[in-house]
This record gives sequence, structure tokens and C-alpha cells, in this order.
Amino acid sequence: MAERPGRKPRKPHTAQVVRTERLTPHMQRVVLGGEGLAGFAADTCTDHYVKLLFGPPGVTYPEPFDLERIRAEFPREHWPVTRTYTVRAWDPEHRELTLDFVIHGDEGLAGPWATRVQPGESVHFMGPGGAYAPDPSADWHLLVGDESALPAIARALETLPSDARAHAFVEVSGPEEEQKIDSEVEVVWVHRGDRPVGTALLEAVHGLRFPEGRPHAFVHGEAGFVKELRRLLRVELQFPREDLSISGYWRLGHNEDGWQASKREWNARIEAEQESGGAAAA
Repeated sequence: MAERPGRKPRKPHTAQVVRTERLTPHMQRVVLGGEGLAGFAADTCTDHYVKLLFGPPGVTYPEPFDLERIRAEFPREHWPVTRTYTVRAWDPEHRELTLDFVIHGDEGLAGPWATRVQPGESVHFMGPGGAYAPDPSADWHLLVGDESALPAIARALETLPSDARAHAFVEVSGPEEEQKIDSEVEVVWVHRGDRPVGTALLEAVHGLRFPEGRPHAFVHGEAGFVKELRRLLRVELQFPREDLSISGYWRLGHNEDGWQASKREWNARIEAEQESGGAAAA
């Protein structure tokens, strides 16, 4: 049997920061551009995402940036780490990529970077990935998420035709975090306040009078409330699996490295337990 050819390594994109903007007290926008985006495209999914590459403090990589060379020549602790962000907008004519970052002060890696980065600075990233876009044949749409899912939800809503039936729920900390979305759909902004993330959102979705007809649902955000909504939609309401895009973007108590390492197994276990009628453990 002939050996299968090895998988060709994906090459990172290199872009420059064009401009930044503080959208709300806890949401920062960074727009990327430059010739390095000549081979980039993100126009088939509304949940397209990229993986930004961040080197450890004090580590400098040779130019041009070559991820395979870095992994071959640098010790593992000096390799870049990734942080995943949804494409809020992609303008192929002007070759501009818009990313929105949730900010928690100095906490985290990408958020602080987004608040201090200056126009002209370079950034390296992989992608895009993505799997969801609103199904035009669905009778109605359900979109639910917290701040981390807001860029994808907003992008999806902006692609829906004006006569589409949709219910959108977005949980944010308070009214100051609401954003203008160019859509005919009225977003239900759920204010978290001091309550645990997802608590108010679950109440809001449970209070929805679900329309008749075939739905297409997008439910993403903190893994705990996503688990509960998966149970509601799959087990209680019996929505077909193929009509759901549902997954945890993040999990309380875990950074992205830790969550990504366990996410596939966690999601598979939760789904299997709910499909069999068991009670999934947190």
C-alpha cells in the first residue's frame, strides 16, 4: 500500500493593525489589514474564527515569521500560544478583518493586547475556521450566547433577510454593553448584573414561546449554560441534532489552553449522557 502523503502544514497569515476602537466598556475592536491578507477569505460562515498567535514575553522570532521553523528550532515553552476569536466582519474589497475582544482589565492574554496594540503593529494568526451560517430553508432561527458569542450572533443576524423569523438572546453585564446591530431582528439583551454567567440567559430562553416549524439554532458561550440549553433543545424539545450549532466557547475556571485540551471530550460526554437521558455532570 502506498504511503499517504503527509499533511501540508498551514501557513499563518501576517497582518498589520489598521485601527482600534473601544465599542463598550468591556469590548474592544481591532481591525487588521495589509498585503498579508491577500490570500485570506471569510465569507462562507457567520461563525468564522481565527487563532491569534502570541509569543511568550521576551521571546523574539526570526522574520519572516515561520511557525514550522519556530517549532523546530525553539524549545516548546517558547512556542506561540493561540487565542481564538470570531471574525466580526471581513471586507475583501478593502482587505480588512475586524475582530472584537471581550476585556476583563489586565486579565488574560488577548484582551490586554487588544487594548494596547497600536496601528502598524504586526499580528500573526491561523485560519479561518468555521461551520455555521443561518439555514435559509429553516422556518425560524434561534441565536443565544454571552459576550464571547456576540460577534458571531451579530454577523448571523446581519445576513438574515428582513422577513426572516428569529429570536436572539445575548447576555451582557449591563445596558452599557449593548451594541447596535444592523438587523431587523430585535435582540433581547439579558443583563447579568451580579448573577453567575448564564443564569439570566437560561431564564430568558426558557421563557420563550417556541414557534412552530423547523428551527435552526446557534447556541454558544460559557460551557455551563450551553450544557443546559443543549438539554432543553435536544432532550426536552427534541430538536434534530443537524439543526443545532451548539458548543462551549469557554468554561469558567479554565483558560483557553486548558479548555481546548478537554473541550472535545467534555462536549462528547455531555451529548452522550443527554442523548441517553442521563444527568450530565458539570
